[in-house]
Amino acid sequence: MISIRSSSLIGISAVLVLLLSGCNVGPKYVRPNYTAPPVFRGADDTSVSSDPKGSLGDQQWSAIYREPELQDLIRKALANNYDLRIAAQRILEAQAQVKITRSQQFPSATIGGTGIGATLPSSLGTQIPSPLVNGSFNLSAAWTPDFWGLYRKQTEAARAQLLAQTWARRAVRLTLVQQVASTYLQIRALDRQLEITKETIKVRQDSVGLTKTLESGGSVPLSDVRQAEQLLYTATSQVPQIEEQIQQQENAISFLLAENPGPIAHKDPNALTPPPQDLPTGLPSQLLERRPDIQQAEATLIAANAQIGVARAQFFPNLSISGSGGVGGDSLSSIFDPAGKTIYGIGTLTQPLFEGGKLRGQLQLSKETKEEMVLNYQKTIAGAFRDVSNALIALNKLRAYREQQEKVVEAAQDATRLARVRYQGGSTSYLEVLTTDSQLYTAQLNLVNAQQAEALTLVQLYGALGGGWQS
Repeated sequence: MISIRSSSLIGISAVLVLLLSGCNVGPKYVRPNYTAPPVFRGADDTSVSSDPKGSLGDQQWSAIYREPELQDLIRKALANNYDLRIAAQRILEAQAQVKITRSQQFPSATIGGTGIGATLPSSLGTQIPSPLVNGSFNLSAAWTPDFWGLYRKQTEAARAQLLAQTWARRAVRLTLVQQVASTYLQIRALDRQLEITKETIKVRQDSVGLTKTLESGGSVPLSDVRQAEQLLYTATSQVPQIEEQIQQQENAISFLLAENPGPIAHKDPNALTPPPQDLPTGLPSQLLERRPDIQQAEATLIAANAQIGVARAQFFPNLSISGSGGVGGDSLSSIFDPAGKTIYGIGTLTQPLFEGGKLRGQLQLSKETKEEMVLNYQKTIAGAFRDVSNALIALNKLRAYREQQEKVVEAAQDATRLARVRYQGGSTSYLEVLTTDSQLYTAQLNLVNAQQAEALTLVQLYGALGGGWQS
């Protein structure tokens, strides 16, 4: 037969086991549903592959951007960029916050002692047989058992925020690679525009000389000279504007590299080469695991879900246990005397009764915050599919636009040549030369813009597929 004392011990042991194991009042995280499209819109109109075994986004950035100048710029940016370093510091801050939050689950212990002593010299006229001594030594501990999972849910939320910061850094890295590549391509396009402008200036200078010769011989009116000069000055006025844009874009890259404003290398002749036509995209469902912004949004959602458990735990009783023990005496020799020991313990149990709706408000707030994060997660996924589709559409349409613009330039070059021949032969006025020459210059600049836009589609598609954050 089990004694009453044995039954009590069994009951106490069961309570302790229950306290130690704890329970969790918060909801378990379940990833929200989102139906991915079977294929990316625009993939059918482009020469891309949807092979699930591979995707452009899985490749390292160095395999995508092969220009040595651009690779060197990207490496420097990844090593020195301020935004990337700030993101790394935020990860360290989040790691420290996890340690702080998790520490609440464990008991705390402190040790301390006091001592007071004084020795008065005999010259004061008072006989003191021994120094005045008093002291103590104590050890104390406190623990709040996490019975309802309050601290565990707080730790779960802190870890989710750490994960979100980790993915945020990867998103910054992806964006940084895109920014450096895009700015470099823009500079190379401006370089080409500057070359075209200088070539045009040389041709128009020759034209001014020709018209002056013809005017001095009485073959053409002075207005032809003025029209030729107008064409020349229109081109020369473009040079400082293009040079201004080049230097400003150089400063933009220098800032991304965390360097002071200054020139950068941009001489690679293959920078504006059209992208390959056999780019693999992978399956749309794979995008959810590859894009860092989607992963960041989900980690933030996990943290919001854990905060619901934190709010629910506030409704339940809170047990705090503390104890202290120590020794003391009125002399150094008696401080550690067992007869002077003191031991005490305190246990408190508190249960919220009335908070004026505060606890219910906190619970409602945490639930509504989670719903917001669910919508943000779904919105981020939708935006990712939009980005890939836009990149695929641009890849196809801008290629067609560039091909047509090349034909425009060819036609304008021939029209300008014929107009100059007719003018020199006296068959037409200089107005025809002016018109065709202006149209040729504009067509050449438009072709460079088309080449730049087409080259940027590779940057756009690579980033949209989640490529560029990998180490």
